[in-house]
Amino acid sequence: MIRRRRSTKRGGRGDGSVPVYLNVYDLTSINGYAYWLGLGVYHSGIQVHAVEYAFGAHESSTTGIFEGEPKHCEGFIFRKSILMGWTDMTPGEVRGVMEEFAQKYRGNAYNLITKNCNHFCNDACIKLTGNSIPSWVNRLARIVNLKLMKVGHLKIEDKVCEGEEKNLRSSSSQSHSSPLPTTTASRSRSCSQGSSTP
Repeated sequence: MIRRRRSTKRGGRGDGSVPVYLNVYDLTSINGYAYWLGLGVYHSGIQVHAVEYAFGAHESSTTGIFEGEPKHCEGFIFRKSILMGWTDMTPGEVRGVMEEFAQKYRGNAYNLITKNCNHFCNDACIKLTGNSIPSWVNRLARIVNLKLMKVGHLKIEDKVCEGEEKNLRSSSSQSHSSPLPTTTASRSRSCSQGSSTP
């Protein structure tokens, strides 16, 4: 079990503390413009004890967490380094934290919208410093995820309503004394009641 020690002041510097940085990289040259709108596409890594930890995709079920030289992630353009806080963890303890995350962050579990390098960095930052990464780093993924959830919810709701209407039609054609409502208003109520269930 990893023993975790923190300084008494949140974000403060205690004896033996080392800084924890979030290194942010541009994924595309469009970020030069998108950054000012708060909608860039970024890769990120956590730098602590002169090692940068990051998460990436591959087809294997082994961990997608990797380590490298700080501020030099191949294929990405370094943008900035942000001091996230301080940790009293030793290099071995930090490595232990990364091993704890290894199962959750498998290479084949990577998802650009719901489990990407920025999600990993946020979890690692919270574990190491108690602080979350800045919201702008993963804002685009959150926006897309919300849009997909809304579209997915509407599609599911439409299918439920279509299914209910088919059931209502078949029930009313089989039995003239059916207790099920057959008016448009009652079908709408039925669909809206059904949409509250997941």
